[in-house]
Formats: sequence, C-alpha cells, structure tokens
Amino acid sequence: MPIYAYRCGACGHTKDVLQKLSDAPLTVCPACGAEQFSKQLTAAGFQLKGSGWYATDFKGGGAAATTAAAAATPAAAPAAESGATPSGGTPCGGSCACH
Repeated sequence: MPIYAYRCGACGHTKDVLQKLSDAPLTVCPACGAEQFSKQLTAAGFQLKGSGWYATDFKGGGAAATTAAAAATPAAAPAAESGATPSGGTPCGGSCACH
C-alpha cells in the first residue's frame, strides 16, 4: 500500500497516510476540521541497491559490445550479396541482440 502525503490548505497541517489505491482521498483535516485536506505531489521513495540486472547487465558494457558488433559486420556483407546464410548459421549473422 502506498503512503500519501496530505496538507491542509487552511491551517497548513501535514500528515502521511497509508492508504489502498482504491481508497477515496481524504478531504477533512484532522487538525482543524476544514475540508481543504488534499494530496501532495511527492517524489518516489525507493532506491535500487545490490547487484541486480541494472548494475551488471548495462553498466559500461562498451568493450564487449563494440568487439562483437565489429566482428559481425564484415561477415554480414558478403552473405547479403550471395543470398546464403552467414557462417554463424543464423539469418542475422549474429549481429543482432538475440545472439
């Protein structure tokens, strides 16, 4: 369940409320009783940590990706001229992301 930040437009009272997505927004301020209690726009409160995919798969992969692309490019040109399948046995010659 998300935590929503609320603020009263009348008295300035602020409060964080744990609510379901399906719950109706609060409108009455618990401090002064005015019907000016509204949700505030806030930044998401999460941080990615550890050795997940975002840190290991896409972090600085320049050298290996460049070498693989350079090696596959010359092999794809002769195959396109002759109409045969490249030496890798794949229709794309291994230059796509699926290899």
